[in-house]
Amino acid sequence: MNNLTLKKLNSDLKFVYSDNNSISVIFQNNDLLMGVVGEFNSNLQELEKITNTNLYFRGNSIIIKGKEGKNEIIKNAIQFLAEQFINNGSIEKKDILSSINKFMIEEKNNKSNQNIEYIIKTPKKSVIPRSERQKNYVRALKESDVVISTGPAGTGKTFLAVAVALTMLLEKKIERIILSRPAVEAGERLGFLPGDMKEKVDPYLRPLYDSFYDLLDYEKIQKKIEVGDIEIAPLAFMRGRTLKNSFAILDEAQNATDTQIKMFLTRIGENSTIVINGDPSQIDLPNKNLSGLTRTKKLLGHLNEISFVDFDHTDVVRHPLVSKIVKAYSDQKAD
Repeated sequence: MNNLTLKKLNSDLKFVYSDNNSISVIFQNNDLLMGVVGEFNSNLQELEKITNTNLYFRGNSIIIKGKEGKNEIIKNAIQFLAEQFINNGSIEKKDILSSINKFMIEEKNNKSNQNIEYIIKTPKKSVIPRSERQKNYVRALKESDVVISTGPAGTGKTFLAVAVALTMLLEKKIERIILSRPAVEAGERLGFLPGDMKEKVDPYLRPLYDSFYDLLDYEKIQKKIEVGDIEIAPLAFMRGRTLKNSFAILDEAQNATDTQIKMFLTRIGENSTIVINGDPSQIDLPNKNLSGLTRTKKLLGHLNEISFVDFDHTDVVRHPLVSKIVKAYSDQKAD
């Protein structure tokens, strides 16, 4: 693939991973979309027949629904067909078969190294996703503009997001990382707490600092905070801003209201990623119905451009007992 074709593919295609074992291939160019789909959906029907997978053509997207490993092969095949259309102006039946064979052979050859693409290399350690959902999450963090994840503590929601963000910052793919969380334990009435602003908010943001210190030396993190490459602030401080060339993470989002989550989501600017994480079972708001996290998923679930990942107790990577504790409380709630 030449550089011109690669650049065009990167601008014309986006991939969004959903937690229901589906991938949405979103086309920014309608001519390219129609070329890949084919007349009367003929190309999609041929792909379905060859792979025994369900493909749906909706709006400006092709939605792949099948087994996880096969989904990735079909995603790559669609990308290959898009490349063919850009280069040749048409897609022939033999191209469809070639696209599947090409990636099935690659999948077989690379099976022993299938986790390499998910490894996040940071200066202090390499971070490796432990579960399939964590792999989907890392993939979404790298490829989607907006990612919303829910699940219990210990599933890696914040840590993996920080690891991906830090890698992108060090590789100069973004200019800054912004981490935020609602200071709900203080009712966000920070003026009543002693000390300057940093002293007021630091106790509530300490878990975010800890994630960074696990991945990069303390002195280097402090330097990046001082120069503004890394910003850690309460959610209330996000109002009125536009985040460009940034990776922004809202942690503990179960303690944010509808209005606050909407405000955070609408901060997104050019070349930016927004990540919202939370645990609906740990709402600290006086009125739990005020939590906007669950409602946000219902409101935005139809948007193919947003990736949703739902973790459960099987994804917990802390002490093995933590997973059992989480499951016990979850089962009690279900009863």
